[in-house]
Amino acid sequence: MKEKADVLIIGGGVNGTGLAYTLAREGVENIVLVEKNYLCSGATGRCGGGIRQQWSTPENVLLAMESVRIFEGLADELNYDIELRQGGYLVLAVTEDEVEQFKKNVDMQRSLGLNTRFISPEEAKEIVPMLNVDGLLGATFNPTDGTAFPFRVVEGYARAARKMGVDIYTHTEVVGFDVSNRHITAVNTNKGRIKADTVVNCAGAYAKELAAKLGISLPNKPYRHEILVTEPLEHFLDPMVISFHYGIYFSQTKHGSIVGGIGDPEEKSSFNIQSSYRFLRRMCSVLLSLMPQMGEVRVVRQWAGLYDVTPDARPILGRVEEVDNFILACGFSGHGFMLSPAVTKHLASLIIEGRESDILRSLSYKRFEEGIGEREFSVVG
Repeated sequence: MKEKADVLIIGGGVNGTGLAYTLAREGVENIVLVEKNYLCSGATGRCGGGIRQQWSTPENVLLAMESVRIFEGLADELNYDIELRQGGYLVLAVTEDEVEQFKKNVDMQRSLGLNTRFISPEEAKEIVPMLNVDGLLGATFNPTDGTAFPFRVVEGYARAARKMGVDIYTHTEVVGFDVSNRHITAVNTNKGRIKADTVVNCAGAYAKELAAKLGISLPNKPYRHEILVTEPLEHFLDPMVISFHYGIYFSQTKHGSIVGGIGDPEEKSSFNIQSSYRFLRRMCSVLLSLMPQMGEVRVVRQWAGLYDVTPDARPILGRVEEVDNFILACGFSGHGFMLSPAVTKHLASLIIEGRESDILRSLSYKRFEEGIGEREFSVVG
């Protein structure tokens, strides 16, 4: 392993590999990325690949819009197919409160330049003819939302980063830090010690544990989120369909399978990633209520990953006061994949130019002490 890194990134998911690539592309040399398992082994490799710009807070909308613009050119930039499909997101409103909130969301999103519409149940059925609209009060739709294949995004970033000289060490776990005068001097791993000028925490649900090694207390909590995939079907579904009320999302992949998950309001915080029969029953029940024709479709497999959840369901980004060369990129609350291109761009500017954008300032972890900002409501629990 290298003895010294100008920038050391902890975590081999989409934010870690994306930041390594972005920094290298901008001319930063001597970048090291360490991952305790294999690349894309954490939340990135266990997510549904959704890319959504429809949020209730301006910061998330702006990050998502910027990310979509980057995603749209990423395959050409990396010379690697990321299987981007922009079939839109259809967000279902099933309560009067949701109708009111969604209309506010649409007004805010459109003020930022996003072409979201609030539509009727009949219009929703035109977009997804198989959708059961009984009890549906409306929906929002944005045509440039979509999906990409997380493994191909991470692989594309990693391949390009390696070509530009980034050293990536897998199966390399960070076990501690050497600190002097509020400054990390070295990162200790199970394979050796690496001196570092800047250290970035992209460790997902394990980011809180890493920060604690430096005496930094973060409010993040890990929660299991389960997901399944069906046998391939003929193409019939263009958008991702999502309901915050039911906590469900599902889309059809390029290869025809339906991929989707559902939140569980009774789930306790843990690092458990075992699959459960409870999830399978709940997912199938709600999915069939929305898409009754899928009753004979076979589930191929199911799995689970971890949401790294913050109290306001917004990410924690930027520097910390306690350690002057430690940067956070965590707390994505299940949405790290879709926000990652913009997040890594903002963090790269912070590292290279020392420039802290307005978005980074608003998403600093100090907001929890200062009581600033607002909660993101557009999340699947």
